[in-house]
Amino acid sequence: MKTAELRDLDVEALGKKLGESREELFKLRFQHATAQLEKTHRLNELKTDIARIQTVMTQKQSGR
Repeated sequence: MKTAELRDLDVEALGKKLGESREELFKLRFQHATAQLEKTHRLNELKTDIARIQTVMTQKQSGR
């Protein structure tokens, strides 16, 4: 998800999106550990998305 799209969301929606992303990352890690994950690049994408969401949330909460 792009940063511009995240900035359009409010803090509540960002929190929901963060929870969904973390849950998906957990599931993908489990699949990776059991050698069932084919698209391993998705792990890095999700980590990056989570960092973006956290950054935008911090900016919104600090009033930037």
